[in-house]
Amino acid sequence: MMVRIAEIEIEPESLDGYLTILKEEAEASVRLEPGVICIYPMYQNDNPNQIRLLEIYANKEAYQSHLQTPYFKHYKTATLPMVKSLRLIDMTAIDPETMSQIFSKISH
Repeated sequence: MMVRIAEIEIEPESLDGYLTILKEEAEASVRLEPGVICIYPMYQNDNPNQIRLLEIYANKEAYQSHLQTPYFKHYKTATLPMVKSLRLIDMTAIDPETMSQIFSKISH
């Protein structure tokens, strides 16, 4: 499994446009790619320009495949001028066995 947190700061005047593109990309990734377990976008309550993405992939191959999709490439190129800063932080799950239980608790 590959887990990453993306810390993204968006230019204030670009926030609405960025969020629209991000939602489309995250939804398509989870729906269309079996190896994308989670792309969970969030923002800080006191500073909505500070975006965080929890990204979980089945493995590094699934992540590499994700980078080649047309919707990811569109996201990356369309939002590039909107992004003030980006930091990608690779993480290691402390208790990966519990992860399936966490996601099974979410209902529509």
